Amino acid sequence: MKLLSVNIGEEGTVQRKLYKEKTGIFKVPAEGAVQITKLGLPGDVIVSEKHHGGPDQAVYIYGDADYDWWRNELNRELAPGIFGENLTISGLESASFAIGDILYIGEVTLQVTAPRIPCKTFSARMEDPQLVKKFRAAERPGLYCRVLKEGKVQAGDSVHVEKYDEESVSLLDCYRDHYTPDLQTSVIQRFLDAPIAIRMREEKEKQLKKVLGNNNDRKKRDHP
Repeated sequence: MKLLSVNIGEEGTVQRKLYKEKTGIFKVPAEGAVQITKLGLPGDVIVSEKHHGGPDQAVYIYGDADYDWWRNELNRELAPGIFGENLTISGLESASFAIGDILYIGEVTLQVTAPRIPCKTFSARMEDPQLVKKFRAAERPGLYCRVLKEGKVQAGDSVHVEKYDEESVSLLDCYRDHYTPDLQTSVIQRFLDAPIAIRMREEKEKQLKKVLGNNNDRKKRDHP
């Protein structure tokens, strides 16, 4: 695999039904070497910090194998960066990854932490109101990553993948669970035992607390 493009976004706007919204989703290829830090790519605009960015979702990756599928599905040309990704990589299909997998790119080491969950801003950027539903059904979410080793990358760098060597969960397990969460304590704990992104971890901790609380209440009713 090779790095095809390094993409950085400036602040732009998309038209929602009743208002315009600021966004950093409009990313374009950068020239030459680009620094990647623990918080991502300097100069890459993040407007909604509640949902995007941070040390556990510092870099978003999309693969050319997924791009090819979408080009056929949408019957249109799709330039690197149009999915809002920072790094576009040849031969990469996101559904094959698991949480914890490592990517070595140029001087940089990244670890997969979460799938991308599509939002209405994405639909507005693509000018397709049905794209959120299409993206969910396609199950080609791309990879959010934390930065384990900072450094520079540039188009043409080779990409090496190392599978996570401990028990983990697949990226698709995380993606599907976002929409239809499995609230068994063993399943929730399996997620928590993996190196998932902090936003997902906080949600799973809330689910576990609620489930355990419900179980305790049930025991009290059964054994007064």
